[in-house]
Order: sequence, then C-alpha cells, then structure tokens
Amino acid sequence: MNAPAERTVTDITDVAAYMQGLGRAAREASRALARADTNAKNRALTVMAAAIRREAAALLGANADDVAAAQAAGLDAAMIDRLTLTAKGVENMAAGLEQIAALADPVGEMGGFAYRPSGIQVGRMRVPLGVIGIIYEARPNVTADAAGLCLKSGNACILRGGSEAIRANRAIAACVREGLREAGLPESAVQVVETTDRAAVGELITMKQYVDVIVPRGGKSLVERIDREARIPVIKHLDGICHVYIDEGADIDKAVRIADNAKTQRLGTCNTMETLLVHAAIAPIVLPLLGEVYADKGIELRGCERTRAILGGAVMAGPTGGGTSLQMAPQSAAKAPPAVLPATEEDWRTEYLAAILSIRVVDGVDMAIEHINTYGSQHTDSIVTEDYGRARRFLREVDSASVMVNASTRFADGFEYGLGAEIGISTDKLHARGPVGLEGLTTLKWIVLGDGQVRG
Repeated sequence: MNAPAERTVTDITDVAAYMQGLGRAAREASRALARADTNAKNRALTVMAAAIRREAAALLGANADDVAAAQAAGLDAAMIDRLTLTAKGVENMAAGLEQIAALADPVGEMGGFAYRPSGIQVGRMRVPLGVIGIIYEARPNVTADAAGLCLKSGNACILRGGSEAIRANRAIAACVREGLREAGLPESAVQVVETTDRAAVGELITMKQYVDVIVPRGGKSLVERIDREARIPVIKHLDGICHVYIDEGADIDKAVRIADNAKTQRLGTCNTMETLLVHAAIAPIVLPLLGEVYADKGIELRGCERTRAILGGAVMAGPTGGGTSLQMAPQSAAKAPPAVLPATEEDWRTEYLAAILSIRVVDGVDMAIEHINTYGSQHTDSIVTEDYGRARRFLREVDSASVMVNASTRFADGFEYGLGAEIGISTDKLHARGPVGLEGLTTLKWIVLGDGQVRG
C-alpha cells in the first residue's frame, strides 16, 4: 500500500502535545464528515474492505507478531484469545465494512414533524456526535469496526488500541486511510494513536474541547479507570455476567445446544454465559447431559448444593419437595459424573472469561429473574422455554440491554444484530443501550420550520 510514512512511537516525546494535535485534526475532520454525502462515505468503506482483503496475509502476519510478543510477555489466555486474528476474522472485518456501507445513512434523517398553533412545524434531525475516542485492549478488529461505524455516522474518531495489538492496528489503519483517500475524505477522520505511553489515555479522556464521547472496550479495570477519570461522557459496560435460564417448559435438545454454545463457543467474550440457571423440575434431566458436554470441553463447574447433588448422582425431587421424583438422565457408563465445586456468593458475581461456569438450580421463573436482576451486569440474558407466557415475562422483567428467548447469548453482537459491526456494548440506560451501531453514534436536535412567524 502506498500509505504515507507513519510516525513511530520513539518520535513522540511530548505525549500531551501529540494528543492535542490529534484532537485538533479530528475536530476539523469531523466538520468535513458531517457534511460528507452518503456516496463518498460508502465509497470509502468499500475501498477499506477491499484493501483489508487484499492485505489479509500482511494483517495476519502483523497479528502473529503481536500474539508472539503477548505470549512471551505472559498475557493470560483470555487476552490472547481476544488478540488473535484468523482468516475468518479478517474476512469478517471486510464484510462488516461492506454491511455498514449497505445500511441506510442516519445522518440528516428528519421526522416527527408537527404543526404548532403558531403555524411553525417542529421536528427532529439526526446528526453526528462529533469526535469519538475509542480506547480498547487486544481485539484488533475494533480498529476496522470503529472506523467504519464512525465514518458512516459522520463522526471523526481517535483510536487508542492496546500496546499488545499495535502492529495489527497499524496495518488495519493503513487500509482505512486508503479508503478515506480514495473517497476524497480527510485521512485525519480516523487516527490511530501511535504511542503506547499510558499517558495518552489520560490526555484523550480529558480533551473535552476536541472529543465528544469516549468508548472504552477492555477489561473491568480499564473501564473503571475511564469512568472514574474521564471529563467526557462515556459509553460503557463494566462486566458481562450473562445468564441462560433453562425453564421447565424448555425443549431439552434446544437447551443443551444453547447452554453449550453460550459457554463454549468462545470463552473470552463479554456475551459468553457465566451462570447457568436451571428449573428444579427439569434439572435432573438436563444437567447430566450438560455435565458430560462441559466435561468433554474442559469446563470447570461450580454449583449450588442442588446442582452438586444431581451431578453427583443423587435423585432430586420436584421443586415443591413432594410428588413424583424425576429420574436423572443416564450418564455414559464410560464417564464418571463431573466434579462440581461448591459455588460461593462471589461466583454469582464473577465474569470468568475462562473455562469456568457457575450453575444454580432455581424453583421457577420468579427465582431466575430475581437472581439475574440481583447478580447480573445488565448485559445479556436468555431463557430457554416453549412457554409463551413465561418467555414474555422474562423479556419484560429482566433488566438487561439484550434479553433473548431460545437463543445463545453469543448473538449479542452488532454484526449479528445487523448493525454491520459495533463500537461497543452499553449497559447504561441513557443515549445508547446494548450493541452500539450507527444510530447510537448520532444524536437528535430539534428543528423548526417557519414562514415568518414571530412569538406574540
């Protein structure tokens, strides 16, 4: 690629001056983007996607160097997982940019017009936020996703990726700049912070004269720091303590597939299930089946006493303690029942991001909802049931950004929701909630259409 020469980390000796320069350039670029037409933005996105596909081998090579350095530095398995790019991941970045290009442009949408007694028309127009600062660890795909979403929504962005992904982020940023150049848009519309000095974060989150919104994507300690120190509004979530509740009205095959996928499809993501809740009436049937699945996949289980009794081979009575006992599903003769450690109060409040799952047997949907609203992080929670009434109750009463029926929590993702990608997931209730796509990166202003009216 014929990208301009980049500044190296060693060139940056005055971090504050460097970040102020990025901020000024971003503010200027944001004004150009706010008036850019849809065709230019879509052209930039499609060129970016083509460049990422063309440079796939180079991107994977840069990422391999990042991963090797991270392993040598002793970073944990969850961080390595988030850092690692695959050929499918590179294709998903390109496809995500194309999907963003295919979405309707929200900028300039007007609606809600109503005539007032004075004769004026009052409505609202959707406009960009301005300049968005994104601070993220690992996950080099965020560089492409954030660039595409900010561009289409008319925002300039300053991207500060973690030092562990610096090589891949630079390679992706070169593809992004190519798209901006080809479309005649300012390259400073998307800027990747070149220094790995942590002081850059402190500058970025306090430059309120240049930056309008901060989006942190990373571990809890990072998000807590940003939330505590930022002088700019923050779109964030702290934890992804996600639940699947298997109701007594669940289809067993669906329940096993969903509870397996929600935990084991990928361990280190914020939409991975961390606690499984199972109705007492169905637990003796479904838990032994899931126990074998989790044992095969190396998942450590931590359970309540009823969970441990079932997976230890006991026969459990129904939820009322009376009536006919339900026999456990037979386990494979070749396998011993999986060992289940006792769950503590802290387990219910923990986002493991690892091969660990906590399990609790509950007496019904009321107890499941109470558990989720007490211990959850308002991220993503799912019920498995064929009972329409309990499904509706779960959707209405679980206070989370994404609530699902008969689906894996792993679907809580901007790409899967048809947003093209996501800039992050918000568990806040103001402005944006859940996966944040194009609409979440815009705001509304009031507009008034008159014909010479004056107020009497």
